Amino acid sequence: MFDLTGHVALVTGAGQNAGAGIARALAEQGAAVAVNDLRPERAGATCAEIEKAGRTATPVPFDVTDLDAVRKGVARARDALGGPVDILVNNAGIPGDMGYGPFRDIEPGRWHGPVEINLFGAMNCVHSVLPGMREVSWGRIVQISSGAGRTGLSIGVSLYGSGKSGVEGFIRHISQEEATAGITANTLALGLMQSAGGPGVADIAAGIPVGRLGRPEDVGAAVAFLASPEASWLTGQTIDLNGGSVTR
Repeated sequence: MFDLTGHVALVTGAGQNAGAGIARALAEQGAAVAVNDLRPERAGATCAEIEKAGRTATPVPFDVTDLDAVRKGVARARDALGGPVDILVNNAGIPGDMGYGPFRDIEPGRWHGPVEINLFGAMNCVHSVLPGMREVSWGRIVQISSGAGRTGLSIGVSLYGSGKSGVEGFIRHISQEEATAGITANTLALGLMQSAGGPGVADIAAGIPVGRLGRPEDVGAAVAFLASPEASWLTGQTIDLNGGSVTR
C-alpha cells in the first residue's frame, strides 16, 4: 500500500526539518526524490541520508521565487531521475524576513517576502510541473501550509498567514482545473512543529491534546498517503495536522 515505485517527486525546502522528513518518507515508499533547498549543502545532506538507506535522490537547489530557476531545476530533476516530476510537495515557506510583528508596525517594503515565497513560489513550482504530469496523465500536488493560514492569531504572523491563506485557495482551484487529468491537489496545514524554538514552546506543547509537537516523520507519513495511488479520490482539501490543537 502507498507504493510510489516508478514515480518522481520534487520536495521544496527539503534540506531540513519537515521537508527532509517528507523527502525521506517518499523515498522509503519507492519514489525517486529531487531534493530542493535554497542552500545546496542542505539539499546534499538530505540526499546523502536517502542514498545511505538504499534509495534514490538527487539535489536540485534553487530559489522557488525565481521562475526561471524553478523551470531549470524541474528539468534537471527529470534528466537525473529518468522521468517527469509527477509528485510535487511545496514545502518551502520561510523567507529570510518573516515580517514578524503587529501589521501596523511593519513597513510596506517588508510585506512581500512571506507572500512571495508561500504563494508565488508555489505557483512557480506548480506551473513548472503540470506539463509533465499531464504528459503521463497522473500527478499529486501537496501543499504544506500552517494553522496560521486557517486561524487568526495575535502573535505577529499576519504576513505569513496571508501567504498561507492565499496558497490554500490557489490549490483548491488547481484541484478543480486538473482533476480530469488524473492530478490531485491537497494542502496539509501544520500545527506547531518540533523545530520551533523560543520561550514558551514547552508550555504550548503541553497544551496540545496528544501532548507533543509535530515531528518530520508525522508530516512525511501524511504526505506519503496524499501522494499515493490510493489517494486518487481525495482532492481539493485542506487537512489539519496538528495533534488535535485545532479541530474543525
